[in-house]
Amino acid sequence: MNLENLILFLLIGLIAGGLASRIMKGHGFGWVGDLVVGVIGAFLGGWLFSLLGISLGGVLGALVTALMGAIVLLYLLRLAKKA
Repeated sequence: MNLENLILFLLIGLIAGGLASRIMKGHGFGWVGDLVVGVIGAFLGGWLFSLLGISLGGVLGALVTALMGAIVLLYLLRLAKKA
C-alpha cells in the first residue's frame, strides 16, 4: 500500500466513522475516535460483504462498505455497553 492509498483509506475511514456516528444518533468520538471506528468498520464491512458475496468497487463502494461496517460496529458497541 503506497502513501496515497493509505491517506485515501484513512480519509474514507474518517468520513465513514463520522457519518455512522450521526446515523446512529451518537455524538461521535472526535476525529481520532471516528477514524478508528471507520477504519475498523471498513475491515468489518469488507468481511461481512465478502460473506454475503457482495462486491462494491471504487471509492464510493469503499465508503459504503466502511459505513455499513462502522454502523454494525457502533451497534455492537452499544449492545456491549448495555450489558
